[in-house]
Amino acid sequence: MINILEPFHGAVLNHRHGRAVDGGLEIAVRGTAPVGEAVTVNGVAAHRMGAQFLSQVILRAHETDIAAVGSSAIGRAEHRVRVVWDRYSRPRYRFAVDDNSFFMRDIVQKSYRSLFDSFYLSGLLKLHRKYGTKFLLNLFFTTPENDFTLREFPATYRGEWADNADWLKLSFHAYAEVPDRPYQNAMPEKLAADYDLVAGEIMRFAGEASWAPPTVIHWGMVHPTLWPVLTQRGVKVLSAATCPNLGSRYVDEDEKPAGDAAPFGYDLNYNLDDARSEYLTRHEALKDFESGLVFSHGDIVCNSVSLDRIASTLAALATDPNTAEIMDLFTHEQYFWPFYPSYRPDHFQRVEAALRFCAENGYEPVFFHEGFLGGQE
Repeated sequence: MINILEPFHGAVLNHRHGRAVDGGLEIAVRGTAPVGEAVTVNGVAAHRMGAQFLSQVILRAHETDIAAVGSSAIGRAEHRVRVVWDRYSRPRYRFAVDDNSFFMRDIVQKSYRSLFDSFYLSGLLKLHRKYGTKFLLNLFFTTPENDFTLREFPATYRGEWADNADWLKLSFHAYAEVPDRPYQNAMPEKLAADYDLVAGEIMRFAGEASWAPPTVIHWGMVHPTLWPVLTQRGVKVLSAATCPNLGSRYVDEDEKPAGDAAPFGYDLNYNLDDARSEYLTRHEALKDFESGLVFSHGDIVCNSVSLDRIASTLAALATDPNTAEIMDLFTHEQYFWPFYPSYRPDHFQRVEAALRFCAENGYEPVFFHEGFLGGQE
């Protein structure tokens, strides 16, 4: 049996993963094959070292097929992978805020003259002006209390939304905060209806320029049979959440009932299989060629990391070539609000610490839906 171990099928590779050559990127291809079996990689004889083989391939296109072929007296075996070359990659970051509904209700209840009379949007504007950050706000249709829906938000601020659409985008997240995991086992019609409902309201009150396809669906669990609902609506990237127990049923060990210690496989991963899920925990992106979706690994959730650990968490990622090129940053809206039970008084400080790290280390702000993962295609 012949097996390509590196690169992984679906790997997104950039200049950190190989050697720049004229018109391409030279990468190493490593794998295993029975001892004594002749191996070629894309038609070129590979170097053998016991059961291992090594070869070099030059990527010249955005996507490249790599075929390792083994030949012996008993026949021919082949293993193929496809990889993506992020040819024009540069250090970049994106920032998404999930679970938004409270600030929309607040604007309506207070009848602010400007969107930025809201302390929440005002805070984001200050960070944008200081760091150039682009924010994607993922919206619920209704508040958790069901005392407000997007239908109540007026179109009187359309001009102001448009004036700030270069750095502030709105998108779909879910119909509501509860139930948890709303699309993990849903029918396609449910996801489609909720998506179109939220998208339609955003278009009505903010206009097309303020809309962006979502990169995070509530709880990060959407069955693959529902992925076409998203891709047909322009979704190109989905971010998997970062959590300390990704290989467990529980995001937080405090949620685990006594006696329940059995692992449940990977979670918050859009139902990717275990092999791809494990790969994504150690790399920043992976493409599913059948759907066309690129999966990005979320690097930090600011409301879950203490202020003194924000910079060190990102610094560890920045030293690893597999995670250093793109910073995928998150937080959640509710932790900004003093009435929320888990309010973080230093929430804006945590967000700023992440943005400061990116700015000081040469990362540029992007939206993932523009170009390839926010870069040039």
